[in-house]
Amino acid sequence: MAGLDLPVGELITFAIAIAAAGVVSGLLAGIFGIGGGAVLVPVFYQVFQLLGVDESVIMHLAVGSSLGIIIPTSIRSFTGHKAKGAVDMDVLKKFLIPVPIGVILASVTAAYISSEGLRTVFAVIMILVAIRMLFNRDSWRLGTELPGNPALSIVGIVIGYLSTLMGIGGGVLNNTFMTLFGRPIHQAVATSSGVGVLIAIPGTIGYIWAGWGNPLLPIASTGFINWIAVALIIPIAMIVTPYGVGIAHALSKRKLEVGFGLFCLFVAVRFFLSLL
Repeated sequence: MAGLDLPVGELITFAIAIAAAGVVSGLLAGIFGIGGGAVLVPVFYQVFQLLGVDESVIMHLAVGSSLGIIIPTSIRSFTGHKAKGAVDMDVLKKFLIPVPIGVILASVTAAYISSEGLRTVFAVIMILVAIRMLFNRDSWRLGTELPGNPALSIVGIVIGYLSTLMGIGGGVLNNTFMTLFGRPIHQAVATSSGVGVLIAIPGTIGYIWAGWGNPLLPIASTGFINWIAVALIIPIAMIVTPYGVGIAHALSKRKLEVGFGLFCLFVAVRFFLSLL
């Protein structure tokens, strides 16, 4: 990888940046049930770019590596929220098949979509979710009860599909979906942590398949998963995620919504700028 001839000081800086992202993503995994991917993808994109990874695979590598990291953080977050009795297990069981179907379809898409295409998907969805959260009104409801099948299954497929293309754990979309049908934000966040598990495991396998044998990938990569990045982040995120769970249950509904909205807005702006 061309970037490996960078000065040791710069490489140490990059490592520190990734480690810091691990702390932030772990906290966010617990607070928002998002698996931390919405933080990790833009950070990985920047770091891989500075290290000289080919532009055509940077976003794919960032998304795939993020999914690999989401596996343990989402499991950790899910067990924490479940212990507090906040997870809607009925919704999660109904998503058990539809969400992975969406993940599989997204993995096939990832094998053909461009880096710019992935960044556009990421930015557009995040800005829409940010608007929803920041300007939320109680009157913004699609109903008082979640839809039944087949509508719920279709929603699960869409959440799995778009989340996998974004490299996130599903919380960004599932939080919005559940709150639009009157579910409390804390329950939405908790349930989203379980959705993250359904997305991250097949998603990681899918991105390994999608990038298998690509000659442009950097050292220590299996498909679109870079194991150096994964190994640096996971231990840190696993330690701090339970603290995020505690923060989530200490915040008011509106503070959680505003915090989530500002976070989504920041990430969306970052990716729109990268497209210029």
